[in-house]
Amino acid sequence: MSVPVRTLDSMVGDELREEPHGERSGKEGDTETWQRLSAYAYLSAPERLEHVAVMRVFCGTLLADLAVPDVLAKLAQAGQPAAALGAETLTARLEQLVRWGNLLRSTHTVTATSIAEYQRSRSRYQLSKLGERVQRDADEVLAGADAAREVSSELLTLVDRGLKEIAALAAAPGGADPQQALEKISTIFAQFAEFAESVRDFYAYLGQVLARYDLDGAEYQGFKELLLDYVEAITEDVSFRAPRIAAHMQAIWPHLPTLLSRIDAHATGLGALSDALPETRVQRSRGRELADWEGLRDWFADSDGQGSQVDQLRDATLRALQSLLANAKRMLRSASGEMSRRKDLLRLAAWFDAAEPEEAHDIAVAAFGLYGARHLGVAPDPDRSVPAYVSWWTGPVVDVPVALRERGSRAPRGRAAAVEDHREQKHRLLEQAREQAAARRAAAAELRSASGRFDQVRLGSAAMRLLLELLTAALGHVQLDKEAGDFQIDGAQAGDADLGIRLTVWSTPGRHTLLRSVDGDLTADDLTLAVESASAPATAKEASA
Repeated sequence: MSVPVRTLDSMVGDELREEPHGERSGKEGDTETWQRLSAYAYLSAPERLEHVAVMRVFCGTLLADLAVPDVLAKLAQAGQPAAALGAETLTARLEQLVRWGNLLRSTHTVTATSIAEYQRSRSRYQLSKLGERVQRDADEVLAGADAAREVSSELLTLVDRGLKEIAALAAAPGGADPQQALEKISTIFAQFAEFAESVRDFYAYLGQVLARYDLDGAEYQGFKELLLDYVEAITEDVSFRAPRIAAHMQAIWPHLPTLLSRIDAHATGLGALSDALPETRVQRSRGRELADWEGLRDWFADSDGQGSQVDQLRDATLRALQSLLANAKRMLRSASGEMSRRKDLLRLAAWFDAAEPEEAHDIAVAAFGLYGARHLGVAPDPDRSVPAYVSWWTGPVVDVPVALRERGSRAPRGRAAAVEDHREQKHRLLEQAREQAAARRAAAAELRSASGRFDQVRLGSAAMRLLLELLTAALGHVQLDKEAGDFQIDGAQAGDADLGIRLTVWSTPGRHTLLRSVDGDLTADDLTLAVESASAPATAKEASA
């Protein structure tokens, strides 16, 4: 029987989410966001290492499409474990990356000298822009996510100098030369982006370090010098340069619209593409849009009352110093006996992790003094599930029967309860059994009447189930012909004496028996079926379907 099945891999985009009818039309932005986030799915998939190895192969090429043999060859050349994947498995991985949006199917014309070469090379893939960006970010995270990155404070001096030169060019008679201004603007924003990124990375690392409360004397001394020397130098440099940069920005701002317009007229770039194709989005280089200048201004000056990034930098430095003082106080308390037990608890946790179950019980008793409890054997309320971490002191109580609490006896007292009457249940079960037997007899009669013309009638559900049951039993009775080295199917039978029905199966090469039912169709290849009464002899194939 053929039943269409829809799998999760065949569903993309918003198909993975169920939404009320009529609400999806206004959610194009949500759909686009969902599709972009799907490009990160391969980083958390069970086969993430294989997906990353494949993506690195594609990221190592520029505007090239690769077939499955090309990818396997490059994986083997790089010594990747993913090179052991078969062509079928690798094709499945590539198709999954296409569904996630990391790869695209190439339209490159295949040139092949044989049919086998065409079959190996007809499916070619190339890297998508989003897939390249995601893999590049992933490689950066894997390369140095936990490293302490130096702050490129020297770039701040170059930004200050460049803005001063642009302010002079913009205020000069006749305005600035567009090409010269474009070169300086591109340089300034590249320097500023590198500086701002290094500041964010360094302070993220600093927050990770200061969150620790188990620093020993040597570690504390090293981080103290880091804060008092390095961080202070960064803060002083930014505080010194920020007013100067803000002043240069204020001088440039009145001339900025004219300056950007002259640069656009001189060097259109991809802006002409957005004019010719409005549906195509173009990401301009930094400094070509007014929004880029607003971001630069807001980094050094408070223009909207929300505070500048320089103010946040000062606040972050103050919080870092406060964390350092908290560690200093902790170390002073440890000298008087009030020390943190974090390292001891971590060592105890390692012992628990490496211990066998019996040893873990002994460790728990020695560490916490928790001995085995005496249980009265009273079952708790099944409707109240109490987690294992709930203390006995605060957990719910269990009602103990009076006889057990006062006399210590579990024997029931009083008159025994009457035996429950099950006559109604027995009557209902007997009626159900009679209905099932009648349905099977009707199914057997339907099969006997349809024998020889299975392809012309459509069987009911019960008749089809009975036919499949008999066919399974008949095929299970076939014997192995040792001379021919194959199973002997001719004359295989299965029947039901209670229903008075028998199925006979013959092997008929080239014959396709079609069994139709309300639940679907089944084609039995190379088989001939005959259904007859159990009392009739199994004679010939003329009664076959």
